[in-house]
Amino acid sequence: MSPWLKIVLEIGPLAVFFILFNQAKDPDGDAAQVDALIFATVGFIAALLASIAVTYALTRTVSRMLMATTVVVIVLGGLTVWLRDETFIKMRPTLVNGAFALLLGIGLLQGRSYLKTVIGDLLPMRDEGWMKLTRNWACYFAFMACLNEAVWRNVSTETWVDVKTFVYLPLALIFTLSQSGLIAKYQIEEKAKA
Repeated sequence: MSPWLKIVLEIGPLAVFFILFNQAKDPDGDAAQVDALIFATVGFIAALLASIAVTYALTRTVSRMLMATTVVVIVLGGLTVWLRDETFIKMRPTLVNGAFALLLGIGLLQGRSYLKTVIGDLLPMRDEGWMKLTRNWACYFAFMACLNEAVWRNVSTETWVDVKTFVYLPLALIFTLSQSGLIAKYQIEEKAKA
């Protein structure tokens, strides 16, 4: 799959969520914001499922992390729509990031890198590097879970959508890029060249 298509498939559902929310929001009150969030949530779920279908059609595989995230989105998004309560969809980033932090942390306590288990074939590194990278990602996921909790509990729905779109995604990209030095330091050259 081309890198550009991969980016579109990963960012596309979030873009759909943002666009639908902003198209449906009404400045007349909180009830209208809930309706807009529900509308955007339905679109987000549909876009996420379409993204998975396209990914599977092109590669015949879907990552475990994407599947786990999708299950959480469907469950919490479904509760948001069914109960007309925005709390569930706002908690999704907290729960997903918290779960990833917890799983990676459990692996670290066991002396294992679950991150290596998931993406080890794509990134040949020495075990010491995997442990450090896993520690860093566990801390990042924990930070993002705490950040989302602080944001959704203290700002309006509209501001939360903006932060989710324009802060969380750039933070993920910046953090990912910040790990390139660690990856380069522990990369196994023979496998990397092959």
